[in-house]
Amino acid sequence: MSVHDDAAAIAGELAGLRRRIHREPEIGLDLPRTQEKVLAALDGLPLELTVGRALSSVTAVLRGGRPGPAVLLRGDMDALPITERTGLDYASAVTGVMHACGHDLHTAMLVGAARILSARQDTLPGKVIFMFQPGEEGYAGARHMIREGVLGAAGERPAAAYALHVASAQFGPGLFATRPGSMMAAADVLDVTVRGHGGHASEPHLSSDPIPAACEMVTALQTMVTRRFDVFDPVVITVGSFHAGTADNIIPDEAHFLATVRSFSTAARDRVRAGSLRLVADIATAHGVRASADYLDEYPVTVNDAGEAAFAGQTTADLFGSGRLLAQPHPLPGAEDFSFILEQVPGAFVMLGAGPAGTDPATAPYNHAADAVFDDSVLADGATLLAELALRRLALPAAA
Repeated sequence: MSVHDDAAAIAGELAGLRRRIHREPEIGLDLPRTQEKVLAALDGLPLELTVGRALSSVTAVLRGGRPGPAVLLRGDMDALPITERTGLDYASAVTGVMHACGHDLHTAMLVGAARILSARQDTLPGKVIFMFQPGEEGYAGARHMIREGVLGAAGERPAAAYALHVASAQFGPGLFATRPGSMMAAADVLDVTVRGHGGHASEPHLSSDPIPAACEMVTALQTMVTRRFDVFDPVVITVGSFHAGTADNIIPDEAHFLATVRSFSTAARDRVRAGSLRLVADIATAHGVRASADYLDEYPVTVNDAGEAAFAGQTTADLFGSGRLLAQPHPLPGAEDFSFILEQVPGAFVMLGAGPAGTDPATAPYNHAADAVFDDSVLADGATLLAELALRRLALPAAA
C-alpha cells in the first residue's frame, strides 16, 4: 500500500483523536490532557518517547532499520483563549478556550505520520524525530523544546525539518502553499511608558502631559514605517493597547501603549528595533517628558531553506498533483515559533487550506476567529505529506 492509502485507512481514527483534543483544549506550555491523548495514540509504536520537564511536550524518535540521517517533523498542540461559537457537535467543552488555529489537526496529522512511518521501520534509512509541541501561541514552546534537547533527540542534529499549518480561510480547501525564503513574519512587542507630571486639565502649562507625547509617538511610528522602510521589505507596527488617565479634567502622570511589530527580514527587524526606540526617546525629549521603552524580541522570521522549500513543493505536487500546490507570492504577516527550529535546521513550513468544502476562502472566518471551522478531510493528506517528506528526504544522498 502507498503512504496515502495507509493514511486514508486511519483517517477516521485521526479524526476521532482530533475531535477529542478539540473538545478539551489547553493553553500555553502546560497541556496535561493533550499530552495524555498523544501518548495514548502513540502507545504500542516502536518509538523512543520522552516528555518535557518544563512543559507538556512529547518527543518521539523512530529509528529505522537502515543507517541514515535524521529528519524532524513538528506538530503544535496548544489552543487559544477564545470562546468557541462554531456550533459543532465536538465544540470546546472548556469555557473561554478553543482550538481556533487548527493545532488539534496538526497533532492528529503528526500522530498519523508516526503510525505510517512506524509501519515502515525496517526499511527506513535513518531516524525521524516527531516533535509534539505546546506553547506555540505566544509561549515560545519551540525554544523551550530546543533547550530541552529536541534537536539532539536522535543522537544527531536533523538534516531537515518540516511543519504543516492549516488555514480555515485564505487558501482553498485542500490547497498547499509554500515559498523559499521568508515564509512568515517576525513578531515583536514595543512596550512604552511615558511619564510626565499630572495636574489640572484646565491649566496644562503647569503640568507635564504625557498623553500628547504618547499620541505623537504612535503617529510618528506609522510615519516611520512608510518613510524609513522599503515597501518590498516592509514592517508593520500596530498599536493595540493605549491607556492613560482616569477623568476628563485630570492630566495623568503616565501614558502607556503596546504595539506589535512585524518584519519580514532580519535586516528590517534590526532597523525597526533601533529606529523605534530612538524615535520614542527623541519625542519624549522634545516634549519634556520621560519615556521607558522595551523592545521585546519574540518570534524571529520564519525562513524556509530554498532547497527544502523546493523539495517540499515537488513532493506535494508528486503526491497530489500540481493543481493543489500554490506558489506563495509573499510572506504571511502572522508569526510562527517553528522559526526557532528553522534558525538551526534547514527546512520548510507549508500551509494547507482546511476550510469545509464549498466555503469561500476569501470570506470564511480565518484562524483565531471564534467561528473558524477546520475540516477533518485534510487529516489524511497532511499525514501523507509529513510521512512522505521524511521518507523521501531520508532517501536522498548524503550530500543532498
